[in-house]
Amino acid sequence: MKKYVIDACALLALLRDEQGANIIADALNSANEGQAEIIMHKANLLEVYYDVYRTLGKDKANDVLEKIKERPIMINSEITDDIFNEAGRLKSIYKISFADSFALAQTVVTGGELLTSDHHEFDIIERNEPLIFKWIR
Repeated sequence: MKKYVIDACALLALLRDEQGANIIADALNSANEGQAEIIMHKANLLEVYYDVYRTLGKDKANDVLEKIKERPIMINSEITDDIFNEAGRLKSIYKISFADSFALAQTVVTGGELLTSDHHEFDIIERNEPLIFKWIR
């Protein structure tokens, strides 16, 4: 079964119907059909919530959060030792954001593909780490 990890920019692209939204929608359809599993770390979900809250307010942020919970996205709220160690390693080496370190660590631990558009942060990591990125744009 295909495993995808999504980060905040990927989910925001879907919510805003931006370029690449179709790739996220296709992954969600695959998950609905039982052909894929989609995982998002709660640290990345917080970024989505924060962005919507900041731009559209609390009520809209809460509505978006409820809609996300209806999607076939498994939200991982645990910080296992594997995720903790990998996130710390990646953040230390690449000086990435806290949330990005969780998306990457979740990808490493699950052995999935990271759905993202965050070239600015991740291009160097793609060149230097055995991670699989699925770029949405």
